[in-house]
Amino acid sequence: MQTEVSAAVLAQIVKSVFVTMMSLDVSPSETSWKPMGDRLTSFVQLTGDWDGAVVIECSRLQACQFAGHILSMDPPESVDDDVRDVLGELANMIGGNLKSNFSSQVRLSMPSVMDGSDYDLRICGSEVRERSAFECADGIFWVTVLVTKD
Repeated sequence: MQTEVSAAVLAQIVKSVFVTMMSLDVSPSETSWKPMGDRLTSFVQLTGDWDGAVVIECSRLQACQFAGHILSMDPPESVDDDVRDVLGELANMIGGNLKSNFSSQVRLSMPSVMDGSDYDLRICGSEVRERSAFECADGIFWVTVLVTKD
């Protein structure tokens, strides 16, 4: 059973999801991660033979742009339930693709979405396994894979 997540595998999954769902090309970026003030964060947890989480962080404006792409409409002017649902679904799709690299004994949680400013997301007992920045026409966003410590 595979238990490691490489930057290459994560990049392949993220690219595939963004092209398939939004016809949006993404590429890895060398931009360093830093907490953003006004952001949206979505995540799903994976449990079973492999325990961890997949987290997506982006600006509120970028989340609105993603919603416009996926829903084939003009982007909402502000974050609403559609925007939150889209960001949660992106985490769900990336997590689901990642899950397929592990055993069939890994389950995926429902997505959760947090928005606002000046907050920290902590998943108890976890550590960053891989964190990658991606760039697209709508800006830079980060995808982080956390693994629960043994």
